[in-house]
Amino acid sequence: MNYTYIMSCADGTLYTGWTNSLEKRLAAHNSEKSGAKYTRSRRPVELVYYEGFQTKEEAMRREYAIKQLSRQEKLTMIRSLSGSIYTKEEQYETSRICIQSCRRKKG
Repeated sequence: MNYTYIMSCADGTLYTGWTNSLEKRLAAHNSEKSGAKYTRSRRPVELVYYEGFQTKEEAMRREYAIKQLSRQEKLTMIRSLSGSIYTKEEQYETSRICIQSCRRKKG
């Protein structure tokens, strides 16, 4: 499975990317030695949204489409999933739930 995701950075900005492992990518973004250059100075990051796709190409196309959206449109998309923008504590819980959900789908 491949995923397009949005992470909320510590400075309040949003980062969109794609991966084939949400858990590993979240860990990489929060690691000192890896992750996207953009997120390195904006840690910690929290997973706030993701979509699953069968192919890498589909995930990459969706990533591009999301990156074309305004910040407000992205926030609206996130709210449609959750009903609100999360506090940091809620973001952590959501990230944990999303990752556990992905594990269940794999196994």
